[in-house]
Amino acid sequence: MPTPIISVDHVSFAYEEEAREAVRDVSLQLPRGSFHAILGQNGSGKSTLAKLINGLYLPTKGTVTVCGMDTADDRNTWEIRRRAGMVFQNPDNQLVATVVEEDVAFGLENIGVPTAEMPARIEKALRDVGMLEYAQRAPHTLSGGQKQRVAIAGVLAMQPEAIIFDESTAMLDPRGRKEVMEAVKQLNREQGITVLWITHFMEEAVHCDRVHIMHDGQIVLSGTPRDVFADPEQIRKYRLDAPPMARLAVQLREAGMPIRDGVLTAEEMTKEVLRLCR
Repeated sequence: MPTPIISVDHVSFAYEEEAREAVRDVSLQLPRGSFHAILGQNGSGKSTLAKLINGLYLPTKGTVTVCGMDTADDRNTWEIRRRAGMVFQNPDNQLVATVVEEDVAFGLENIGVPTAEMPARIEKALRDVGMLEYAQRAPHTLSGGQKQRVAIAGVLAMQPEAIIFDESTAMLDPRGRKEVMEAVKQLNREQGITVLWITHFMEEAVHCDRVHIMHDGQIVLSGTPRDVFADPEQIRKYRLDAPPMARLAVQLREAGMPIRDGVLTAEEMTKEVLRLCR
């Protein structure tokens, strides 16, 4: 079996001011090129886990390895953050320059990329997220979704093997969330970038290969989206709701309509209703 690009092995972590562990005995493996989602209510430990994977925090127990490198070894810190980039919640906190292309160049300067290589990397990264035409724009003139795509371009320019998205759509409107999600799915599908998507929007998780639900610092449920969301009552005990179409499918079946199991998206529901109408 190939070595996973990200491996979390029986990891626990506690903040100094808190006696209770924010992450408790968590194990997680991400194969190269996979797309995993972590779901959970505020305080469940999912953002803490993201920072442990990126090396911003170090585990108090267990080990985290990224591309075979132990995050606890400070000699690996910058290489880990280059190869496993991170996109945070608030795009305004990630943009530091007055021009979009200069913002994308910022990370390249930090990791010492030769100046002659930068233009090609910047152009490709902006093109990959559909923002090349905005290269000369000021970031403050962009929408929330556009700003977040510029933040993603800044990570992409560093040529990472994995990207961790820590509730990166939480502050966006529905249109912005859709823009960012489509860009990320394309990066995963076409470039094979491993994605760890941390969110509390259930409808975003349906696009992932596997879903992990965190509660009280632990991973309490894992599986494919169809498996995890098959029983809305099962995840409600963790104060989460299934995606809207999964809930609707259950309600329709209870009303006597023979909707098949595993419907998760509006497109799937449309096809199912048309099938029944025929």
